[in-house]
Amino acid sequence: MSNPYWSQVLSAPDTFWRSLRFFSLYRLAVGVMFVSVVVVSGDVLNVGTEHPDLFVRSAVAYVIAAILFIVAMQRRREYFNLQLSLQVAADIFFITLMMYSSGGQKSGIGVLLMVVVAGAGLVGQGRMTLFYAALASVSVLLEQSWRALELNADAADFVRTGFTCLGFFGTAITAQLLARRVVANEALATERGRELASQLRISERIIHDMTDGVLVVGVDGKVKQSNPPADRLLGMFSAGTFLSEISAVLALRFAVWSVNRVETVETMRIVRGKSLRVRYLPAQESVGNALLYIEDIERLEHQAQQLKLAALGRLTANIAHEIRNPLAAISHAAELLGEDETDALRKRLAEIVGDNTARLNRLVEEVLELGRRDRADREVLHWTTFYSAFREEFALHDPDSLRRIINVGGTGSFRFDRAHLYRVLWNLLGNALRHASAADGAVRVELGFAENTGRVELNIIDDGPGIDATLQGQIFEPFITTHRNGTGLGLYIARELCESNGAYLELVASSSGAHFRISFEERE
Repeated sequence: MSNPYWSQVLSAPDTFWRSLRFFSLYRLAVGVMFVSVVVVSGDVLNVGTEHPDLFVRSAVAYVIAAILFIVAMQRRREYFNLQLSLQVAADIFFITLMMYSSGGQKSGIGVLLMVVVAGAGLVGQGRMTLFYAALASVSVLLEQSWRALELNADAADFVRTGFTCLGFFGTAITAQLLARRVVANEALATERGRELASQLRISERIIHDMTDGVLVVGVDGKVKQSNPPADRLLGMFSAGTFLSEISAVLALRFAVWSVNRVETVETMRIVRGKSLRVRYLPAQESVGNALLYIEDIERLEHQAQQLKLAALGRLTANIAHEIRNPLAAISHAAELLGEDETDALRKRLAEIVGDNTARLNRLVEEVLELGRRDRADREVLHWTTFYSAFREEFALHDPDSLRRIINVGGTGSFRFDRAHLYRVLWNLLGNALRHASAADGAVRVELGFAENTGRVELNIIDDGPGIDATLQGQIFEPFITTHRNGTGLGLYIARELCESNGAYLELVASSSGAHFRISFEERE
C-alpha cells in the first residue's frame, strides 16, 4: 500500500508550487553568492579558511543541485512533499559542509539553516517542520562533534550549538503556527471567494432575467453595464456607449439628476415615441456610478388591462351562465308561438325572437369560452396528423372547404391544447372562407419554421379584399366585428387562447387578402 505522504501526485495546488519555486530561486542565489565570494574576494571574508577546497566544491555542488531542483520542479509537478524534503536535506547538507570548512559556528554560516527551516515550514504549509528542525540540529551537532574529535574544539562550542538547535526548533514552531494561520486565512479567503462568485452569478442571472431594463452609468454618462431588456427598450447598443448616443432626452435628464444624486422617478418618451419610466438610483459601492431602472409603461398598462379583463371575464362568465336558463325558456316559448300557422304576424314575431335568442346564445357561448382560456391542457401535436383530423371535421360543417382550403406543406410539432387549437383554427378558417373568393385554393394554410426566432409559425392566408386599414389595429379587441351576425369575440378569444398556450396570434401586413400568423412557443 502506498504511503499517502510520498504519493501526493499532482495534488498540491499552484500556490504551493509557486512558493517552492521562489524557495528554489533563493537557494540558487545563496549558492551563487558563495561561489562569487570565493572567486572575487578570496579569503578576505573569512569563508573556507580551514578547508578551502572543500568549501569551493561544496558551493559549486550546491549551485548545481539548486539548478537541478529547479529543472525537476518544472518538468515533474508531482510529489510535492518529496521534492521539498529533498531540497531541504540538500540545503542542510551543503550548508553544514560549508560551515565546517569555514570554522564551524564562529563563521556565522549556520544562521542560514534557520532561514532554511523557516522557509521550509512556510512553503510546506507547516507540514514536517519539526522534522526539518531535527534534521538541522542533528547535522550541526554531528559537525560540532567531528570538530571536537578532530581539532579538540572548546567544549563551550557545544553550548552555542545547543542554543542554535533551540533556535531551529523555535523557528520551526513559529513557522508552523504562521503556516497554519496562513492556511486558515487562505481557506477562508477561498470560501469567501466562492460565495462571492456565487452571489455575483446569482445577481447577474437575476438582472439578466428581469423584465425591467437596468443600466450602470458612470459619472461621464457612459453605459458600463446593461441587461437585455434595457437593450430592447432603448435600442441595441454596446457597453461603453454614451447616453447621448442612445437618447438626447435621457442624457439631459441624467445630467440634471447628477447634480443632486437622490433617488428620482420620472416618465419620458425616449425612443420611437415609447413611454418609459426611469428610476435614478446612486450606486452604493461608488459615488461615480449610478443605476437606472427602466420600465415600459405600455407593458405595465397592458398588465393592468389584462388583470381588469381577467376580472371582467370571470364576472361576465358568471352572468352569462345565469342568462342561459331564462334565455332557453324564451327560446322555447318563441318556438311554441311559432307553431301557430293561423296568425302570420305572431309567427313572424316568434321568428324574430328565435333569431335574437340564438344570437344571444352564441354570445353567451363566446363569453363562457373566455373562462376556459386558463385551463390549457398542452400536449405535443404533430401538424400533419392534427390537420388531417381537423379538416375532416371542418368539412362536415362546410363541404366546400375541401377544395377552397389548401395545405401548402410543412411538417413539424409543437405544444398546444388540442381543443383550443380546434377553436382557433375554426374561427380563423371560418373568417377566411367568408371573405375569400370561391376559387380552388382561395385559403392557404402553411406551417413553417422561422430561422431568426427559432419558433414554429402557422400562416393562414386568403385571397379576399383584406382588412380595412382603419380596423387593423382593432380587430383583436372584444365586440369589434364587420359581420352582421357576428359577436365580435372570435378573434379576441382566438388570441387569448393562443396566449394561454404560450403562442402569439398576429395580423401580418399583406399586399392582398388577410394574413394571420400563429407563432408557437417552442419547437419539438
